[in-house]
Amino acid sequence: MSVSEGKHMAFYLGRDLKCESIQVFIRNVRSWATKPLEQKDIDKFLETKEEFKEEIWPVISHNSYLINLASLDPEKLKKSYDAMLDELKKATQLEIEYENMHPGVIPISDKEKITKDEAFTQIATQLNKLMDETKGSKVRILLETTAGQGKGLGNKFHHLKTLINKINDKNRIGVCFDTAHSFAAGYDFTTKKKYEDMWNDFDDVIGLKYLFAFHLNDTEKELGSRVDRHTHIGQGKVSKEAFGFLVNDERFKDLPGILETPKEKDLKEDVMNLKMLRSLIK
Repeated sequence: MSVSEGKHMAFYLGRDLKCESIQVFIRNVRSWATKPLEQKDIDKFLETKEEFKEEIWPVISHNSYLINLASLDPEKLKKSYDAMLDELKKATQLEIEYENMHPGVIPISDKEKITKDEAFTQIATQLNKLMDETKGSKVRILLETTAGQGKGLGNKFHHLKTLINKINDKNRIGVCFDTAHSFAAGYDFTTKKKYEDMWNDFDDVIGLKYLFAFHLNDTEKELGSRVDRHTHIGQGKVSKEAFGFLVNDERFKDLPGILETPKEKDLKEDVMNLKMLRSLIK
């Protein structure tokens, strides 16, 4: 949901679309520069959040796309750390439940200098420091499953498990499963058997107790393409049947599902995609 008219307006936009959960950006996602939240804006957000608590829960914040805790460049790593710290502090001020992040990317220039295991250790070290600096915060960081484009990390379940194992405070970490990304990463859940096999694999490797949210996106690209291209539900390669398995899975009935599909300012595409997903509920 857009926050251009004020962060609290995301709730009203969500209500108009009959959303049960919303995702927002709480800082400029394409710039390092940011301003502190004004108290009046914090108060308005919290007041509105309380007003909508029976209709819309939880709220997810998605962190800046610039943040990369796997970078070996000292300046970029410091900027990433500081930006993530700012995200967590703002999410705490706004009492947002989840902070979603992509695990990280090994830059092409660094690919000969750092192994994946070393990158995971660095990311986890940074996350542990961030959690220490925000002790007392209830914001849970969600590691998003990725497509694995380029040198992106997080496209395999064992990547996320490796990170989770290195986190000191397990109450502050979790996973957001992105359907488009995971399909592009090679996880096929388009038949009932493949769907069940995938979740059995997830449970064996990571544990379903760490799953807290979904990004519900279809993809233009083929299974295993490792290319991140979102499209509308039922119009891509994932298939309506696969989304049907998800929305009817009792295990996940209380978990939020967020649309990140393309849309114009009038949000008619969100209405279309929500209608499609709800039509699949049996």
